[in-house]
Amino acid sequence: MSEYHDKRAKEILDTIIYATLATVSENGEPWNSPVRFTKDAELNIYWASDKESQHSKNVRANGQVFIVIYDSTVPEGKGEGVYLRAKAVEISDPDAVLNYMKLKKGDGDYDPNDFLGEAVRRIYKAVPEQAWMNDDEIKDSKFIKDIRVEIQKNKL
Repeated sequence: MSEYHDKRAKEILDTIIYATLATVSENGEPWNSPVRFTKDAELNIYWASDKESQHSKNVRANGQVFIVIYDSTVPEGKGEGVYLRAKAVEISDPDAVLNYMKLKKGDGDYDPNDFLGEAVRRIYKAVPEQAWMNDDEIKDSKFIKDIRVEIQKNKL
């Protein structure tokens, strides 16, 4: 880990709004989905999705997820991303739904039933267990290989 990686990971998490969410189905099939996410101060990742989407079903069946938040706005060869291994759950508590809405949109008059009961969409929360950034190994000005640098969650 390095001060650069800690700082850059925080920048990516604070500016990029889309993540790739990797899940696994009950029968072991991999599934990747782009999601618009919001994070809280503890680095928990939240998103809203159709409860019948494949990744939502996968989260309910097996909460293990892998999330990549990648800065694709930089020139070719300069891209950097944050990788999170996490445990995800569907939020069913009305107060937690309201907290998500306030986190995403600020104070307001929100109805948690927009994401509960018969509603089509649900809120999901991923609690990171481990975090990395990508980097590369260079020797004599030549690319050798891609590497991951572990990031401490408390630095983000």
